Amino acid sequence: MSEAELDGILYPPIEPYDSGMLIVGDGNRVYWEQCGNPHGKPVVFLHGGPGAGASPWHRQFFDPERYRIVLLDQRGCGRSTPHASEPGGSLRHNTTWHLVADIELLRKNLGIPRWQVFGGSWGSALALAYAETHPDAVTELVLRGVFTLRRHELEWFYEGGASAVFPELWEEFIAGIPVLERSRLIEAYHRRLSDPDPAVHVPAAVAWSRWEAATISLRPDPDTVERMSEPAGATAFARIENHYFIHQGWFRPGQLIEDAVLLRGIPTVIVQGRYDMCTPMMTAWELYRALPDAEFVVVDDAGHAASEEGIARALRAATDRFAASGP
Repeated sequence: MSEAELDGILYPPIEPYDSGMLIVGDGNRVYWEQCGNPHGKPVVFLHGGPGAGASPWHRQFFDPERYRIVLLDQRGCGRSTPHASEPGGSLRHNTTWHLVADIELLRKNLGIPRWQVFGGSWGSALALAYAETHPDAVTELVLRGVFTLRRHELEWFYEGGASAVFPELWEEFIAGIPVLERSRLIEAYHRRLSDPDPAVHVPAAVAWSRWEAATISLRPDPDTVERMSEPAGATAFARIENHYFIHQGWFRPGQLIEDAVLLRGIPTVIVQGRYDMCTPMMTAWELYRALPDAEFVVVDDAGHAASEEGIARALRAATDRFAASGP
């Protein structure tokens, strides 16, 4: 769905009442903003990717009369600096645990005792990592398109599994990689994305980003493909995402599912598209098995994207219900 169509499902567009740059160390500044009701129920929105950045329409999942809505651009992307598309940009200090620390620093700087944590795709992994590290700071969890960066999840989407569903798009994804390198595509892309020559890293970044953009929703969305093909944004997105995947999120194998026991007692809603090709339902199901008190919402006519109608409706329903529960 287009952003205009989402206006009939989500809350109307709003503008921030406050924003700034958080100095998080290692030369990084993280952009943040607040929208909605300054005295409302606090919620933090964690965007996907990693490296996608927050968008204005992400504010619309929350009732602006009842929520104090906090969004941020994670290190290296969006309006945060330095941007990962810049020449010579280093990702050395960009890991999951740096981001978890950034989120906690932002919470404390904003004077928020506890907040709801909302994350989709990579944002769900970051939400789980944050909540498992700081459970006392979390009032509720809303998770969409659950992703935990385990090897078999990455191999499904980036090493050939999803090619069974999208063979024509897969051919485009692997076209720039020599045949002898195609047995380890994440590593092959890593070499190209790390190359300082824009003639090498920009085409690789665009191809990486277009593969995800073209497969993210149940029905093709040309606008998303075009937006994610913009060179600077695609370069930051692909470099950061690939960097995280090479390191499997700096998680021990199975960590986020195993440590979900730490979240018991935190009200949780899991929203999952039945035909999610990017983060297949198997992972959401395993998380639900680890959190049997969670509400598990399966949208049978949707893929991965939060902008799909059924997913958007389910996410708004979750935030509406939690808004009624108070701070």
